[in-house]
Amino acid sequence: MIVIGIDPGINVTGYAVIEKNGTSNRLLLREGGVIRGKGFRTLPERIHEIYRNLKDVLEEWKPDAMSLEEIYSHYERPKTAIIMGHVRGVICLAAAECGIPVFSYSATTVKKTLTGSGRAPKDQMQRAIQLEFRLPALPEPPDLADALAIAMCHGFHAETF
Repeated sequence: MIVIGIDPGINVTGYAVIEKNGTSNRLLLREGGVIRGKGFRTLPERIHEIYRNLKDVLEEWKPDAMSLEEIYSHYERPKTAIIMGHVRGVICLAAAECGIPVFSYSATTVKKTLTGSGRAPKDQMQRAIQLEFRLPALPEPPDLADALAIAMCHGFHAETF
C-alpha cells in the first residue's frame, strides 16, 4: 500500500510518498519533495500551483491514501487559518478527483506516534524519521520532514496499511 503525506503551506507544501513492505513491515520512502507557491504573486496563483503539482504527483504514484496535517492556528492569527483552509481545500480536491481517501492528524498525534511525546521538538521528530527510513542525514527542508512524519503516522495507525 502506498500513502502520501502532505504538510500544507501557502509558500511551501511538503509531500512524501511511502510504502509499507509487506514482508518486513518496514516503511519505505519512495519520493519526497516540496511544491513551492512563493514565486506567484496572488493567492489564486499560489493555490493553483500547489494543486497542479500535487495532482501530477498523485497521478504518477496513485497512492491508496493521503494523510494530511490538521489546521492549527493561534487566536492572534485567524487569517493564517483561513489561508491554510484554501490550501487544504485544493489538496483535498486533488485527492478526491483521484479517488484517494484523506486522513487528517493533529500535530500532537503525529509527534506522539513517532516519539511517544505529543510535545516532541522538531529535531527529535527528524531523528525518528531518519532512523525509520535509514537516511544518511536529517530530512530537510522542514516541510519535507513534516510530510514524512504525517505519512509515517498514517502508516502506523492505518489498519489496512
